Amino acid sequence: MIRHIIAAIATLLAIWAVVFMMELDKKAERFKQIREIIEKTKEVPLQVTTPEISQERERKEALKSEKEAEDEVARKLKTLKERAGSAMAFKVSPLYKQKCSSCHGVNGEGIIGPRLIGKSETEVYDALISFKSGKRKNYVMYGLLSKMSDEDLKALSKEIGTFKEKLDAAGK
Repeated sequence: MIRHIIAAIATLLAIWAVVFMMELDKKAERFKQIREIIEKTKEVPLQVTTPEISQERERKEALKSEKEAEDEVARKLKTLKERAGSAMAFKVSPLYKQKCSSCHGVNGEGIIGPRLIGKSETEVYDALISFKSGKRKNYVMYGLLSKMSDEDLKALSKEIGTFKEKLDAAGK
């Protein structure tokens, strides 16, 4: 009988301990929420604003935005002028325009694809053959070159190999 009483007391103590721990967890969660609220209030600086201060701040932000917009426009215009200056620095073949210019630029200056100006005829031809054979992996190049004849590849190589001289002759 005493063992039953001791077992009952131990069970009651275990239940009490579980309930006590749950209450502690609730209090800890409340303290955590309070700490988060305090941290958030530290991050927000107290600002005293008057209509004059607010108007001045808005005016400064508007001027700053205007200046940034002007700078962006000037940067874009500069880029456009540079591209326009070299866009037709020299004539290229219809084959180059059709197959190469969309990625490598009108005069080989590079857009999506790498810059071709300064590459030798042999270097270009070897690269074209490697792309066509699949030795070098580039699905766009493979798709463009797979049905081209060896004569076309040689003509493109020869033309691209002269880009540097043509650009120098154009005074760029």
